[in-house]
Amino acid sequence: MIHLHDICYLRLGCQDLDQMVDFATRILGLELRERTDTHAYLRGDDSTYNLCYIQGDADYDASAFQLRTLDQLDDAERQLSAEGFAVHRGTPAECEERHVEAFIGFTDRNDNRLELVYRHHRTGVRYFPARDAGITEFGHFGLHSRDIERDLSFWTAFMDARISDRIGEGALLRIDEVHHKIALFPSEKSGIQHVNFQVAGIDDVMRSWYFLKENDIPIVFGPGRHPTSTAMFIYFMGPDNRVYEYSAGVKRITDEGAYTPRQFEMKPSSFCMWGARPNVEEFSE
Repeated sequence: MIHLHDICYLRLGCQDLDQMVDFATRILGLELRERTDTHAYLRGDDSTYNLCYIQGDADYDASAFQLRTLDQLDDAERQLSAEGFAVHRGTPAECEERHVEAFIGFTDRNDNRLELVYRHHRTGVRYFPARDAGITEFGHFGLHSRDIERDLSFWTAFMDARISDRIGEGALLRIDEVHHKIALFPSEKSGIQHVNFQVAGIDDVMRSWYFLKENDIPIVFGPGRHPTSTAMFIYFMGPDNRVYEYSAGVKRITDEGAYTPRQFEMKPSSFCMWGARPNVEEFSE
């Protein structure tokens, strides 16, 4: 079994890098740490980056998870290869581009690109936001799944994630105490479904709601509160047609033995206890 330590970063393709840098800094509130002709590295914590936008194929995306040791990375490569996955070991140039010491990449059964990383670089320079959105950390992301039960088996039996709650067929998965770091969303697509950043509190959620409305950013869900994770949230659409989220107050599960995953019905009240309804069809949580 592969033991995931934490989520690491997302690599997101885009057609207009300048547009995405403007959105990520001026609207989302991330700090631009590095920019080349083709890559932009942005962060909301003390990592070198959480999001890397790449000029080119707008449909490209990849999600990365950190492992604790190089031995674990080597063992993960052996396990994945034994299961029939085509595993790519990162070259020195690819590691430098990702700001990691080592990584392996592969594609899961749903055609989601995944990377397992050893020693993602951090910086001693504190995060300095482009605007005060109240961001405290890179929180989680959603993944599309064409076969939820198959993909749940992969994440829970092979990758050591745990189911926190389910809404209909969808599943919220944790890899540490945080209620979820991965959300699996039933879909005919592959790739990233939404991108979450945690903010300090409800005041930050509501300030951003007004800010987003004033800047004509499409709100797709919220403000609201999830009955699953207890997080207060707002979801909005980026110019890359990806959904972004701020949330605050996410539940932590500290007693693994005492916790039993819950099955929520597939109704709007399972997504928001305040009564908000999503404005887009493809939505998880």
